[in-house]
Amino acid sequence: MNLKSIYQEVILDHNRKPRNYGTLDNANHHAVGHNPLCGDRIDLALHVEGEHIDHIAFHGESCAICKASASMMTATVKGKSRSEAETLITEFREMVVGNLDLSGPHHLGRLAVFAGVRDLPTRVKCAILPWHTLQAALNSNAIVSTETAEDSIHAANSKA
Repeated sequence: MNLKSIYQEVILDHNRKPRNYGTLDNANHHAVGHNPLCGDRIDLALHVEGEHIDHIAFHGESCAICKASASMMTATVKGKSRSEAETLITEFREMVVGNLDLSGPHHLGRLAVFAGVRDLPTRVKCAILPWHTLQAALNSNAIVSTETAEDSIHAANSKA
């Protein structure tokens, strides 16, 4: 089985049966992420106790890549510390724009299946949106968009 078919299977599985999909009643961190170019919208809620993400849930309307990314992200960061989540956010973002060498050290584990997104430039923002939203929620920013200056910089660097 090649990497492309594994990627497709993972996306389809997490799109059909997203993990941590729904609302979270006791959330103490929340953010809404939006990709105005394609219409993806993710509503992310977290319950952070001390420095650890105890509970996390998401819902919204999005494409299969965005929903699968959100599903795998929530499953991965649940139980992690803020600093571990921040590391994963950075590494995931760098991976999908082609700036992370997966043969070197990283913490992505199964998330590395999204590495192929870098070859689909129109889908990169779909995969990154949940991660931007997580970072916004952790930093108490209520709304985030994929259309930021930082994304433009990442996109320019990955094309250079």
